Amino acid sequence: MASAITTLAADAPTLSAANTGFMLICSALVMLMTPGLAFFYGGMVRVKSSLNMLMMSFISLGIVTILWVLYGFSLAFGTDSGSLIGWNSDYVGLSGIGITELWDGYTIPVYVFAVFQLMFAVITPALISGALADRVKFSAWALFTALWVTVVYFPVAHWVWGAGGWLFEMGVIDFAGGTAVHINAGAAALGVILVIGKRVGFKKDPMRPHSLPLVMLGAGLLWFGWFGFNAGSWLGNDDGVGAVMFVNTQVATAAAMLAWLGYEKLRHGSFTTLGAASGAVAGLVAITPSGGSCSPLGAIAIGAIAGLLCAMAVGLKYKFGYDDSLDVVGVHLVGGVVGSLLVGLFATGGVQSDVAGLFYGGGLEQLGKQAIGVFSVLAYSLVASALLAFLLDKTIGMRVTEDDEVAGIDQVEHAETAYDFSGAGGGAASRNTAAVPSHSAASKKVDA
Repeated sequence: MASAITTLAADAPTLSAANTGFMLICSALVMLMTPGLAFFYGGMVRVKSSLNMLMMSFISLGIVTILWVLYGFSLAFGTDSGSLIGWNSDYVGLSGIGITELWDGYTIPVYVFAVFQLMFAVITPALISGALADRVKFSAWALFTALWVTVVYFPVAHWVWGAGGWLFEMGVIDFAGGTAVHINAGAAALGVILVIGKRVGFKKDPMRPHSLPLVMLGAGLLWFGWFGFNAGSWLGNDDGVGAVMFVNTQVATAAAMLAWLGYEKLRHGSFTTLGAASGAVAGLVAITPSGGSCSPLGAIAIGAIAGLLCAMAVGLKYKFGYDDSLDVVGVHLVGGVVGSLLVGLFATGGVQSDVAGLFYGGGLEQLGKQAIGVFSVLAYSLVASALLAFLLDKTIGMRVTEDDEVAGIDQVEHAETAYDFSGAGGGAASRNTAAVPSHSAASKKVDA
């Protein structure tokens, strides 16, 4: 018995300074994605809404951080209860965790795992905000964020990644958040916009991006931060899986961008900067759940498929009449579904696990598991988010007035404007022209 105890102690993980440092860097990279998302969304809206769009992302850094420390980490990653939710009193306020206490089975401290997962929780509700541009009260959005992460994100994160979570135990593969982050956010966005309705002038007025350079800056920051988002999700750097995920993240993103641009050229006749940025994000979304199970060639295929399908999907809002302002449904929901399902086809059985997809002799079993994960998260998030939006709309009201929306939500909600031209020369007409440049090629994609 003594020798067995000695052997177990010798085999137990010990704190790795290298992995700990690596994960802290990855956490910082994921944190950077939320400001990157703010720039990405902020450039895509009209000038009178750009500050509001920035703030809808930034406020998540404040609200979700506090809730995560108070109880979110415990709900998501505490001891399982009924395969639906977790709880651990030591995680409440992060008060019962030793500074060198290791996350179970890994060589990094619990604190490091907690802060890495915090950054995922922060960006997920921020993703939703892009669908609601121009028309939501900031106070209502802040309250929705607090309620949504509590009712939707924390439980879903436990289902997918928590020990004992029902999707985790079923064997659904989600390396870094195709279901828990992107499908979750995309379905939530659809649920909310079905409740709050369309923007004033939807399908009638031009609603072109006011600053494509900001969009490209945001896309670049997202691409950069996504290496931490994806490669860091293996929680270490000892066996090469994280390195494969890093490579797959790059190649899938490149393939998706090229596929989107190719579709755009054939469909609209131009290669646009907005298309390049949107295509890159679509690829990043799709490889997030699948990149730890496929080869680089598989990642190219996944990226190309996602880029093409997402480019096609963004036009559905005009056909079906739902006002997804910045294509959250078309990119994040569709991209997340595509990437999650394609695990069942492209998993090689030789990277993160020995699970093989259909194309590698694994049959349809994993595809079936992936479909259960995809559609259960989609349905729960869609319904729960719509109910939350409905309750808030009937109590405090979700939308600004029509007059305030037309005048500009930045001035109404924040008493600020993004650009101050009071010291610039020229008349009002020239200032307005400078503030809202014409991007004819990009507008074909936006207004199509």
